[in-house]
Amino acid sequence: MDYASLVRASRRLDALGDSQKVRIALLSDAATQQFVPLLRVLFHRCGVDASIYEGPFDGIRLETIDPNSGLYRFQPDVIVLLNSVQALRAAFGKRVGDAAEFLRDKSSELLAVWDAIHRSASATILQSTFVIPYDRHFGNFDRKTPASLTSVVHSLNAFIAEQARARPGVLIDDAESVASWIGLRYWFDERHWDLTKMYCAPEYLPAVAKNIVDIVMSSRGRTIKCIVLDLDNTLWGGVIGDDGLDGIVLNAHGDGEAYFRLQLFLKELLKRGILLAVASKNEMSNALLPFEKHPDMVLKRDDIAVFMADWNDKPGNIRKIRDVLNIGFDAMVFLDDSPFERDLVRGVLPEVVVPELPEDPADYVRAICELNLFETPAFSAEDLKRGGMYRAEGERRRAQASFAGAGDFLRSLDMQIVVSRFDSFHLPRIAQLMQRSNQFNLTTRRRSEADCAALMNHPGAIPLYVTLSDRMGDHGLIGVVILEPDEDRLAIRDWLMSCRVLSRGVEQFVMNVVMEEAVRLNLTAVRGEYIRTPKNGMVEDFFAQFGFVKSGGEDHAYWNLAVKDYRPCVTFIGHAAETAAPRPFVAHLDG
Repeated sequence: MDYASLVRASRRLDALGDSQKVRIALLSDAATQQFVPLLRVLFHRCGVDASIYEGPFDGIRLETIDPNSGLYRFQPDVIVLLNSVQALRAAFGKRVGDAAEFLRDKSSELLAVWDAIHRSASATILQSTFVIPYDRHFGNFDRKTPASLTSVVHSLNAFIAEQARARPGVLIDDAESVASWIGLRYWFDERHWDLTKMYCAPEYLPAVAKNIVDIVMSSRGRTIKCIVLDLDNTLWGGVIGDDGLDGIVLNAHGDGEAYFRLQLFLKELLKRGILLAVASKNEMSNALLPFEKHPDMVLKRDDIAVFMADWNDKPGNIRKIRDVLNIGFDAMVFLDDSPFERDLVRGVLPEVVVPELPEDPADYVRAICELNLFETPAFSAEDLKRGGMYRAEGERRRAQASFAGAGDFLRSLDMQIVVSRFDSFHLPRIAQLMQRSNQFNLTTRRRSEADCAALMNHPGAIPLYVTLSDRMGDHGLIGVVILEPDEDRLAIRDWLMSCRVLSRGVEQFVMNVVMEEAVRLNLTAVRGEYIRTPKNGMVEDFFAQFGFVKSGGEDHAYWNLAVKDYRPCVTFIGHAAETAAPRPFVAHLDG
């Protein structure tokens, strides 16, 4: 992350071939040319080929309000709006009215820029916050009086956050948090600002660029879904098998507070939807003891989605955890105090993220936070239920073992499905699924929440979501299918599903719905599409099971079927009663 090293690396980037591609537009009232090589090399390290458009210096308003500007001709996927507090300070010093009027004007300007972008482009907006200035004209009273620049900046940042919450197409680049982590006395380099209008001191430009890359990658599906935890000397001090319940170090105050603090941190990640798993070299009975009986244990047994405690190697157990959860290795973080175990996992499973934990457990949380591993573009109500969903899935697997055949087991589940048009309530989860799903994803088009909202209101599109529940619990929103009439056929533009509901008959039920919709629209054929990615090989022949005929190449194929030739699938799924407001389309065909 050294600035000079990254610039040198940018001059010798290897071709990425069939990599992901992203088009980034960078607009700022500071100089941007220093960021371009940094962004290119950091995206390259993520396996992404980035094309970058630099707007003219201090040209945010001019570029965004002109529908024929170079910005819109570039057709960016993401527009980064990087506002500097140095430029804001200069404008504040030249204000004619009072601070309140200045704040109103700047707030209006921000919204005008966002509105102009949304009129002319479908790009995601990445809006920076303003770094808090170091100059305090009123001393500590700066925070109390609305007349200070400090108060204006705090108010602007609060305004950005509040307005972004109501706009799915706007994400926040929290430059203020990056600067606060580094410290204001180091962040600013006024000589570089005077001479070149450099955004911050050159040694911290990589931190700004990395923050942008982290946000963009999370919006394109690169997210952490599970943390795999060691136990001894990681979640508590000592060895439970040797020291016993009373001998391990864990408490809310004192020498065990470092482990207590780590557990509090993990508990909050669990609440926002990140799964926790255990991979420990231990006897199961010993490993479970603190979870069940230690009074200062924050995490409980029910918080752990998969619990592996045995004497097998940790890479092997991480593989088993990955298979149970049906996620990629690159969506997993492994936390272990042992350098040997960390190096072993890195060597055997290089896709797994393995942070280098410091020797002192007091610094565990700080070291993890510094890496910004848990970036996310959205948070849905369904995230709060994810741990319970996986516990229910464990119950289903245990129940299945008591049935002689799969059909009897599926019938016993009393599954209920809803297939309905996109609505505003489900948009966050719909977008989340479209950004994160990799394996059962026929085209892997990454659509933002703003894109999904546009589809919801598009009269020519039929965007559908799928939810599933059964007697053991609610699977939540597990599928998205986007349809569009195209001449005499119904085109399936996107089809993606959560892998945790495979082999339940959901895809067969939904295909019945698709065909029913084609009949309703008096269309004679249905056309599916498959675009190969490194992770979606499992659905390469998805349409073949329904009788579709393939055309095109191996990497990008089309599948066609006449509606009259389709044979409806039999499933063990019934229709759930709707509890929300009526919607324009709801499937009626039960298997």
